[in-house]
Amino acid sequence: MNPSVILDGKAVAQSIYQKILLEVSLLSFVPKIVFIRVGEDPASQSYVRSKEKRCLELGLRGETIVLSEAISQDELIEKIFNFNRDKDVNGILIQLPLPKHLNKTKVLQSIDPLKDVDGLHPENSGLLLQGKPRFVPCTPAGIVEILNFYKVSIQGKRVVVMGRSEIVGRPMAQLMLNHHATVTVCHSKTENLMEELKRAQILIAAIGKPQFVKAEMVSAGVTVVDVGINRVDGKILGDVDFEGVKEKAFAISPVPGGVGPMTIAMLMKNLIIAATLQSKKT
Repeated sequence: MNPSVILDGKAVAQSIYQKILLEVSLLSFVPKIVFIRVGEDPASQSYVRSKEKRCLELGLRGETIVLSEAISQDELIEKIFNFNRDKDVNGILIQLPLPKHLNKTKVLQSIDPLKDVDGLHPENSGLLLQGKPRFVPCTPAGIVEILNFYKVSIQGKRVVVMGRSEIVGRPMAQLMLNHHATVTVCHSKTENLMEELKRAQILIAAIGKPQFVKAEMVSAGVTVVDVGINRVDGKILGDVDFEGVKEKAFAISPVPGGVGPMTIAMLMKNLIIAATLQSKKT
């Protein structure tokens, strides 16, 4: 069997950035995104810094608003409403997770759907469900871009999505349906999990369990996309046993360097879409 194709998210992200640079140069204004971070979670700080840096590199404007972990729900929503009304702001991103006393659903619902560059507002989720997506959550959108870049056909394929989160699993399944795949969603209550995984021609793992997917769980020739980011003994591991599974896979994404770089790339792409839509309204 030939060596697996390594799905390099960095290479795909660079191709997206080249298109974004061109689109930015054609706009009559510089799009702006506001990152709202509540509290001092180290991972959240790191993620927001990465997003800010990428904005700078692409000639976009990124502003981080850091709020106290003790902020009330009403205060946070009032701040979001202010950015909704601000015509200078094209995108609003709430860095998750939020402190436990804040209702994530209500916070996300308070964002103007036309500025919801994370694609998590119910209006945008509904448009995705109807097959008319406006903003698609960044990780699922990035996975489709990776598959397209490496010419992995989705139409008609048996796709298994492991995980049903609202950020990855559910929108991923819907996106695959929109691309005419036959989709199975597996989760903690799935019976005969091994049988389901073995049927997959494309397997997307997003369950948050380090190296859970082993070689014996997949069929030869499968394409595997690993969404997992698990920190174990100072290392970052995916949900897939990369070394074992790559011996059987047609193509496989590494962790890190696979899906991760695409998430920020698709956020930047969503910001350009948001800015373009808003400019047409005015």
